[in-house]
Amino acid sequence: MTALSRRAVGVTAAAAALALVAGGAVAAGSITANGGAKRLSGDQTAAVRQAIDGGRARNVILLIGDGMGDSEITIARNYAYGAAGELPGIDALPLTGEYTTWSLDKADGLPDYVTDSAASGSGWATGTKTYNGAISVDIAGEPQTTILELAKANGLRTGNVTTAEIQDATPAVLEAHVTSRSCKAPSATSAQCPDNALENGGAGSISEQILDTRADLVLGGGATYFDEAATAGDWQGETLLDQATDRGYQVVTDADELAAVTRADQSRPVLGLFADGNLETRWTGALATHAGGAEDPITCSANPARADSVPGLAEMTDKAIDLLDSRRGKGFFLQVEGASIDKQDHAANPCAQIGETVDFDEAVQAALDFAEHDGRTLVVVTADHGHSSQIVYPNTTTPGLTRTLLTADGKPMTVAYGTADEGGSQDHTGTQVRIAAYGPRAANVVGLTDQTDLFFTMRDALGLGSRGHGRH
Repeated sequence: MTALSRRAVGVTAAAAALALVAGGAVAAGSITANGGAKRLSGDQTAAVRQAIDGGRARNVILLIGDGMGDSEITIARNYAYGAAGELPGIDALPLTGEYTTWSLDKADGLPDYVTDSAASGSGWATGTKTYNGAISVDIAGEPQTTILELAKANGLRTGNVTTAEIQDATPAVLEAHVTSRSCKAPSATSAQCPDNALENGGAGSISEQILDTRADLVLGGGATYFDEAATAGDWQGETLLDQATDRGYQVVTDADELAAVTRADQSRPVLGLFADGNLETRWTGALATHAGGAEDPITCSANPARADSVPGLAEMTDKAIDLLDSRRGKGFFLQVEGASIDKQDHAANPCAQIGETVDFDEAVQAALDFAEHDGRTLVVVTADHGHSSQIVYPNTTTPGLTRTLLTADGKPMTVAYGTADEGGSQDHTGTQVRIAAYGPRAANVVGLTDQTDLFFTMRDALGLGSRGHGRH
């Protein structure tokens, strides 16, 4: 379904803006004609003008495709919709730019050209560059106030949704401040981040800080870390899961329980724990190998390990918006992460990587549908860093790993991974990545920005000013 078919075009400025990039898959054979592959329909000046809104946003929805560089977007589009098609969510946003993602070298404070998710996420969460592995602390280890904390301090509702463990880097940067992303539970924090451990006067592990930050809604995986007990404080010796219940959290563990929730606020925040670790991917298929480019092209299939009892990302996004959108409140801030685009890129698993991009795209559609009808919501879609998958000539033999897939065009597409051998973990890349937006202040993503600019764009769109920039 294309952006044009999903939205009534021409009725409002919002609809016109969302239809700015509106092509969709073209009819078979028409791409061979003059202009047959063009995406624009006439002059776009008026549509761009309508997309520019310098007003104040009531809500911000930030959607992060982890590891979703331009190559990952193109691979998913080609496979699922064809080369002349479009991803109906990601490709529908009217204003687009690129942002730089580099982090800092902790030793000398100079650029580290390839970021990890922790440093990049800390950048947009706080506006402060930091070192790889840091969770919303600066290069000296000092906590930096996050956009979620700032929004909550100003009376907005807050949410955090992911297909990874909720303690993983991208969700963690909104709700925790630790010197290493590995400090997800009390035992790991005592061993690897002792200054952050409760028994040493710190704020505790990422899991414990999530409970303390008390966003109105947190959904994802990572249940296993809540089996550990606190090492100090008011809940010493009590498991984090029991602590959550004692502190008034509504703990839900499957789609039916989530669907039954009717409120999410400071009296009854929602903690969704739908897997012990990360959520299962949507699609599965053969990994890239040294022989993958020479074999017959494959098609992807549904992942049998993905249970119907676990809510999908779009379902979680819809529910989060429904629970956070209170007309009596001041608005909300919500972050949504498609986490396993990155994780399956690491694994050289193109089918799972593509499936997670399509899954993420449906969450983007859910956010845009709400924003169009609301009229006061800034939607931002971006990635934290690039990754290693590349489209190469079909059946190419490379020094790296390849897998050839049969796309929606009925043509083979070979995807290559060249930064690790079979069984290893493919690396991030230091490229700039796409950032796109719709709604109030969306024009601030146009051109070349940095991931730290996003913090200020969101903060200013919500009218939060600089209050609380130091840790509140």
